[in-house]
Formats: sequence, structure tokens, C-alpha cells
Amino acid sequence: MEYKFSNKVAGLQASAIREILKFTSDPEVISFAAGNPAPEAFPTERIAEISDDLLRNDPILALQYSITEGYAPLRDFLKEWLGSKNCFHPEFDDLIVTSGGQQANELSCKVLLNEGDTLLCESPCFIGSLNAFRSYNVNLVGVDMEDDGINLEKLEDALKKHPNVKILYLIPNFQNPTGRTMSLEKRKAVYELACRYDFIILEDDPYGELRFAGENIPSIKSLDTEGRVIYSSTFSKLISSGFRTGFVSAPAPIIQKIIVCKQVSDVHSNIWAQVVSHRFITTVDREAHFNKLREIYRKKSDLMCGYIDNGFSKQISYVKPQGGLFVWCTLPESCDMNGFCKKAVQEYKIAIVPGNAFSIDENEVSHSFRLNYSTPTNENIEKGMEILAKMTRDILD
Repeated sequence: MEYKFSNKVAGLQASAIREILKFTSDPEVISFAAGNPAPEAFPTERIAEISDDLLRNDPILALQYSITEGYAPLRDFLKEWLGSKNCFHPEFDDLIVTSGGQQANELSCKVLLNEGDTLLCESPCFIGSLNAFRSYNVNLVGVDMEDDGINLEKLEDALKKHPNVKILYLIPNFQNPTGRTMSLEKRKAVYELACRYDFIILEDDPYGELRFAGENIPSIKSLDTEGRVIYSSTFSKLISSGFRTGFVSAPAPIIQKIIVCKQVSDVHSNIWAQVVSHRFITTVDREAHFNKLREIYRKKSDLMCGYIDNGFSKQISYVKPQGGLFVWCTLPESCDMNGFCKKAVQEYKIAIVPGNAFSIDENEVSHSFRLNYSTPTNENIEKGMEILAKMTRDILD
């Protein structure tokens, strides 16, 4: 029979990244296309110990239904931890545990946006969030970025052009896909615009603790005095991506609506993962654990960037990250970027993500591609980047 899908999903397409990952089933292909944490970053032994103790001594806690808001001890810890960074304001905020940062962003959109409302975001932008936003038939408008974050002049132009802007979605720290970090000056300016034009900022911060270079920059949420910033984050890059344990700090009325919507969606997030996350994060030397992760990603980033600096064609520019998982490279305008990415995987056996996978407008031209250094082994980074460097010289020099 012919299936007629709802207007909310009829136009959605499979992630271009997932399509590229199909090529990685070829054992000869080295993939720089994923965005997974490094396998060596998972604290497997401690998780096994905690899980064993939990299932032996308190199994019903891990196996029974729980409350939608999240495991109470974990929520208490998160409020205190985020509060120490001024990302939770007890006088007007509340907090909910979600199934990863993805659900946090999707539910925030669901409770605040009607069809036709405008959502602004950085361009390019994380594809997972883009598809979540598109599923609600919003008017999705991208705003170009500069090296230090979103272009403020173009942001204000968009605000003037679209009077029904409800949300501005941002990834200020080591943005996916570009790896860029928004400056403090721009964070302050963006918050001032939110107050002046009366919209909500959805601050997505999955990589904030993974800074391995430069100075920490206060979150936009830490600047919030009017209750107009939603702060979402996750343990996916800090403990386990498979746990799907995220969290949202936001004004209490927004959290209350998210609770209702989450009850409809999945009742509550995985309680076993919440309990294990809580016991892990409250019993380890947290800063030592984070420093271990930062060192893993610093070494991987330096290794990959070294090949770009010393082996790539000089016609390619790139953003050197100070944290996170990604490197954003830009080809000269004369080079066919999609053809370049296709040639890389089919002929050179290197999988990379074309920049237009992160475009808001499907017709937008991109000359960039994204590399990931967290997932491949150091050996595969060396092997793959040597091959990719040769390819850039063969094609461009």
C-alpha cells in the first residue's frame, strides 16, 4: 500500500553522516566521519564494579519504574554541580534528567514552538538538532558564524526580519561541526539581544568539560538573570554515550512542561544508567577523570592537526579546536567539495563528512568538510591522515 506520512516527518531525510557511515562496513575504510567518544575514554572497570554492586544489593532500584524528573540523588548532585558553575539558579530554575542531550533539545522545542514559529541557529549546525527542529515544522533560519562564534550583525538582521523568533539554538563550546568556541564578548552580546528581542536561548553544551587548550569561558546560562536560557548537557562524552543520560537546567515553568512531554515520550530515562552515573560521578576523583579525558583528546587532536599543518595542501584552511571532538576544514572554492568527499571514501578509503550535511538550507553551497579525531585509534589517525594529506596534494597542488 502507499503510506502517507504526517507533515511533521514527510520531509525528513536520513542523516548524511549515517549514510556515509555505511561505507565504513568496508574493513579497508578508515573513518573520520563519526562523532563517538574514544573507546579508551570509557571507565569500564568502575562501571562494571558499580553495576555489579547495584544489581546484587539493590536490584529493584535499577529494574523498576522511576519518576519522570530523574533519579533524585542524581538531580540533587546536578543542581549542586551546575550551581557551582552558575548554570543552575535555584531561585528560578529546575532540572530534569533526559535521554541524552538530543532529547533535551527536542523537548525544549516541543514545549515552546508552534508550527511556523522561527528558530534561529548557527550555520552550519549539528544535524541531530536540525532534524529535531524540522520535525515540528518551524521556520528554521541559519545565521553565519565567524571564528569566535555567531555573526552578531547577521543575528540582529535575522531578528529584525523574523519578528516571531522564539528560540536561538547555540553550541558555544567547540561547536559541532566547526569546533569553534564563542567568545565571552559574543556570549554577553547574544544574551543582551535575547533580552531586547524577547526570545529564549537554548544553550547546548555536550563538550564543555573537554577543553584541553585555552581558558574556560563562562556559559551563557551563567549570565542569565531573567530566566531566558535553557542549558542542556549530557554524560555521553564524560561517562558513557550508551547510557543516554542527559540533563536540562531551565526556568521551572519550562521544566514542568518538559516533564509532561517526557511522560508522553518515554515515561523516564533509563534508571539503571542514572544510578550508575550518579554513583560514578560522586565517587571518583572527578577532576582527575576529566583531565584523563582531556589528555586523550588533546593528543588525538594534536596528532590529526599535525598532519594538516605539515602534510595537507596549503590551499586548505582549518579551525584548530581547543576542545571537543572535531576539526573543520575548508577547501578552495574551485574544488568540488562533495566530489572530494566521495573520492576520499571510494578511492582513498577515508570517510569524511561533507559540510553541507550540516546546512540549514539544502541548497546552500559548502566548501568545508568535518573530521573527527575521537573515534579512530591513534594508529588509524596516523595512517588515514597520511593518505588524506596525499590526496589533498594530488588534487589541489
